[in-house]
Amino acid sequence: MVKKLIGRKLKSSRLKRDKTIQELAERSQVSSNMISRIERGLTTPSVVILMKLADALGLSISYFVEEAEKGSTVVYTPAGEGEPIFFFEDKHQITSLTQGLRDPGFSVFVDTIEPFCDSGEGGMVHTGEEFATVLEGSLEFIIDGEGFLLGKGDSIGFKASLPHRWNNRTDHQAKVLWVVSPPPDV
Repeated sequence: MVKKLIGRKLKSSRLKRDKTIQELAERSQVSSNMISRIERGLTTPSVVILMKLADALGLSISYFVEEAEKGSTVVYTPAGEGEPIFFFEDKHQITSLTQGLRDPGFSVFVDTIEPFCDSGEGGMVHTGEEFATVLEGSLEFIIDGEGFLLGKGDSIGFKASLPHRWNNRTDHQAKVLWVVSPPPDV
């Protein structure tokens, strides 16, 4: 939905500029309550309010709606043609299978993980849910301190608020299909 897209973009733009809702409210002359409601996707701002917010953030009004115009309601991705979105030192490569989907509630990625690569010592924690299935090789997941070794065809789903990390402890490449909801800002 457009109101959720505008809300995400407003919040992201505000945070990138290290502004609180109150600071943006004072600068834009839009109430902090209205800004909060927009950011949470509860209301669609009027053109006048959107212009005030865009001006206060140094953006054009089109910034808030351009993705909705470009996005699609159907995304077809032929095998091997996903959108590369992350590479880490030739050890970890993520390809999106849902890039360009208008206002998605989830994202799907194929993650190619080279031998002995891991997500780091600290556990990741964020909102939402994750699902992973191993397409090739094997991968160890540590979720809330509990270890799970997944081989080809195995899958796991979990609340992303639990500390989690993964390791490819083998000398073979692993490929994992991830489904993440809500979609991360990539």
